[in-house]
Amino acid sequence: MQGRASVIDGDTVEIEGQRIRFNGIDAPVSRQYCDDAKGFEYPCGRRAAQALDEFLAASRPLYCSFIDRDRYIVGNCARADGRSAQQWLVEKGRALDWPRYSGGAFAAAQESARSAHRGVWQGRFDQPWDWRAANAEKAEVVSEPSAGFGLLGSGCNIKGNISAEGERIYHLPGQKFYSATKISAAKGERWFCSEAEARAAGWRRSKR
Repeated sequence: MQGRASVIDGDTVEIEGQRIRFNGIDAPVSRQYCDDAKGFEYPCGRRAAQALDEFLAASRPLYCSFIDRDRYIVGNCARADGRSAQQWLVEKGRALDWPRYSGGAFAAAQESARSAHRGVWQGRFDQPWDWRAANAEKAEVVSEPSAGFGLLGSGCNIKGNISAEGERIYHLPGQKFYSATKISAAKGERWFCSEAEARAAGWRRSKR
């Protein structure tokens, strides 16, 4: 699978309506906070998602090979220039090697991040799988790209919705029905990265 990827969280993307979770790593979830080097809390989950968004924007499209399927497709993913998304995230301390699934494939990258105090390794944090276990009600992957990616950024946060009458309408952040609109890939709905992209695909802008 290949295409322009929308970032869902630090280890999950969406390409053409398909959610893909990166194989062998685990990133802090969108609602997770960590402590920095001075002991102050910061949104490490959102930082991971933002870092991934910037990384992917530098060399599109994203290429993913199928490994398995659980709730989403599980795959190994690399940018157009061949750089592994998983390797990069772990090297930068934005995600952890998940030995249960990786077989230690990213252990060396993790040790490099730990030694250099990059990303989450700058301070104290809970391993993402432990955080999810302790915060089950907060740990669901959000149904839209992580907050903080505005229209002027590189995030893909425009909602392409199909009405009951079959009309294709897109909603921008801040519009009246944006928050209430849910995207269902099964119905053919999707996310867009710009209004021009939405219009080119046949969607029109919501009037409210």
